[in-house]
Amino acid sequence: MREVLRAEIGKGLRVQLAHPAGHVITLLISTMMYLGLQFVLGQGELRQDLLPPTLVAIGGYWFLQYAGLVMVADLVEEQRAGTFIQAQMSPAPPSLLMLGRLITASAFGLAVTAVAALVPIVVAQIAIPLRWAALLPAVLLAVNALAFTFLLAALALVSPMIGALQSLFTSLVLLLNGSFLPLHLYPDWLAAAARLLPTTLGIEALNQTLFGGRTLAEVWTGGALPWLLIHTLLLTAVAGLLFARNHRRALEAS
Repeated sequence: MREVLRAEIGKGLRVQLAHPAGHVITLLISTMMYLGLQFVLGQGELRQDLLPPTLVAIGGYWFLQYAGLVMVADLVEEQRAGTFIQAQMSPAPPSLLMLGRLITASAFGLAVTAVAALVPIVVAQIAIPLRWAALLPAVLLAVNALAFTFLLAALALVSPMIGALQSLFTSLVLLLNGSFLPLHLYPDWLAAAARLLPTTLGIEALNQTLFGGRTLAEVWTGGALPWLLIHTLLLTAVAGLLFARNHRRALEAS
C-alpha cells in the first residue's frame, strides 16, 4: 500500500512540474493583480494597515486554487484519456489514491502559496508576525481548503462542467474571503454570506491570532474557531459522501 501511495504522490508532482512555465506566469499575474488591486483600493498607495490581513486571505485563496487544480486536473485527464478504470484496478482502495492526491495537492499548494506570498512581502515590505496561537487556525484553514478541493474532485467524477464550476466557486472565494478588504469592513449581511465559503472562517481566526493578539481561548469564545471547526467537519463529511457516490456512478458508467 505504501508503494501505491508513493507512486500516486510522485505521479501527481510530475504532472504538475511538467509545465513549469504556466505556473510561473500564473503566479506572476496573481501577485501583480493583488498588489495592483491593493494600490487601487488604497487610492494610490499600498496601505500597511490593509496589506497584512489581505495577504493572509489571498494566501488562503492561492492554496485553495492550486490544490484544487491538482485534485481536479488529474481526474479530468484520466477520464479524457480513458485511463480512469485502469487507475482503479489497483488493489489499493480508492480512498488511498485520493489520499495520495490530497498529499500532492497540499505540497504543491503550500509551495505555490509560499512563493507567491514572498513577492508582495519583499516588494511592499509586509510584516507577518509569527505566533504559536496561529498554528491551529492555520492547520484548520488548510484542512478546510483541502476538504473543498475534495468536494471539487467528487464533482469532477460526474460533471463535464467541472472547469466552469471550479472557476465560479474559487472566484467567489477570491472576492469574498478578505483578499481585497478585511472581513470587518464588509456589511454584516455580506460578511455572514462570506463565512459560508471555504477559507473565510479560517482566515478570520488566523488574522485574530496574528494581528489581534488573541489567544486560542479568546478566538474560541469569540466564535470564529468553533464555527471553523464545524464548517470543516461538515465540508469533509459532505465531500466524502459525495465522492463515494460519484465514484460508484463513474465506475458504473465506464
